[in-house]
Amino acid sequence: MKFNAKKVGLLLGPFLFSVLYFLPGITSLEDAPRAVLGVTAWVATWWITEALPIPATSLLPIFLLPLTGGADQATATTAYGNPIVFMYMGGFTIAIAIEKWNLHRRIAMTIISILGTSSNRIILGVGLATAFLSMWISNAATALMMLPIAIALITEIREKGFFDDDSMQNFSKGLLLMVAYSASIGGLATIVGSVPNAAFVAIASTMLEQTVTFSDWFLFGIVITIVLMVVLYVYITKIKFKVKQSGEISSDFARQQLKELGPMSVEEKLVLTVFIAIGSLWIFGGFLPFELSDTTISIFGATLLFMIPSTKGGRLLDWIDMKHLSWGLLLLFGGGLSLAAAFESSGLTTWFGDILSNLDQFNYFVILIILTTTILFMTEIMSNTAVSNMLMPISVGLAAGIGVAPYGIMAVVALASSCAFMLPISTPPNAAVFSTNEIKIEDMMKAGFWMNVVSIVVIVLAVYFLQPILLNF
Repeated sequence: MKFNAKKVGLLLGPFLFSVLYFLPGITSLEDAPRAVLGVTAWVATWWITEALPIPATSLLPIFLLPLTGGADQATATTAYGNPIVFMYMGGFTIAIAIEKWNLHRRIAMTIISILGTSSNRIILGVGLATAFLSMWISNAATALMMLPIAIALITEIREKGFFDDDSMQNFSKGLLLMVAYSASIGGLATIVGSVPNAAFVAIASTMLEQTVTFSDWFLFGIVITIVLMVVLYVYITKIKFKVKQSGEISSDFARQQLKELGPMSVEEKLVLTVFIAIGSLWIFGGFLPFELSDTTISIFGATLLFMIPSTKGGRLLDWIDMKHLSWGLLLLFGGGLSLAAAFESSGLTTWFGDILSNLDQFNYFVILIILTTTILFMTEIMSNTAVSNMLMPISVGLAAGIGVAPYGIMAVVALASSCAFMLPISTPPNAAVFSTNEIKIEDMMKAGFWMNVVSIVVIVLAVYFLQPILLNF
């Protein structure tokens, strides 16, 4: 009899909820946090097994959390209108315009003409560009900028039949996961690259009265970024998603395609201008005399596209074009944010913090392993902002309790909470590439699990050996 994961998951989700919720002795939690833990187990099980369509499962927190007392209705639903959800909406809208006017094809052919001849070089080039951008802007904004380009490359190469079916699937999956994972890995290198890194700097300043400069962190973080990028490239191209080319992707082919496309149309130039302007604001917005959030920038760019006239009639975007928007992905991300909000409001995050405070009975190296592993898998479900904000202050007390300098434990919190590669809800880049329908959740889980394992090893070794040398005050 063939194993049916969907049917098993359909029953397993509510069963896990019932065990965690109706048997309080298992966790010794109060009603509200116990309800949140049970609902999270239910929703995560259905996400993983796809017992229901993933967007449909993402609606469960709206009624399960209030019904079980895990969170009030406002907390459960407001998360679906979180600013980052609208940032995605704006970014995906810009991507729709890029595709509508064929700009994505021109960008893709330009990249191929520069990078040249092999699928591996294309994956490497896109990965390096993504990681570099993510050092300066949020991983979400980076993924939204790179995703249309990656999709265009996949589309062009598929249409020209350079690979057989299996290799084409491997190429598309490898390229998209390179975008997702590079966007997270690149942010590890700088204090502006991720919220947890900024939390490290903030706690060092407020609790330890120590100023951590950009260069202080960069000398330490860039080593981790480089090592993880090398491992990621080798893993994707040589192990997990090998590509057997049936033809040569030459720069001549790309130049010929660009020639056939002809000069850029007015619409292409206008969309490109908006794309560059929004990308520039994402990168340099922090230097403006007034505050601009990534969401404000994203929605501003999307709105412009509905305002700018087209020479072919109508506007650059008409509302009918929005049928191509990944509405289901917005629900998926909203569901993850709803659970994260319930973690905070119910006090479940404090429970996790108390568990980690018991680590003081182990030696330092073992503590690093346990802490890194725990945080990394926590952030697969919770937002890295929630995890880092909860655990960064605790890490200072934990370090004092075991008699070590706090910066190593704090670095573990910052780094591990940014490395989540297994689930679409784990990070904005994961969610973005999952929206393409080129990747199944099992692909992301399998590849992400091994990247999680590698990240644990790299982070622990870096903190244990390099942090005392490069990031010690």
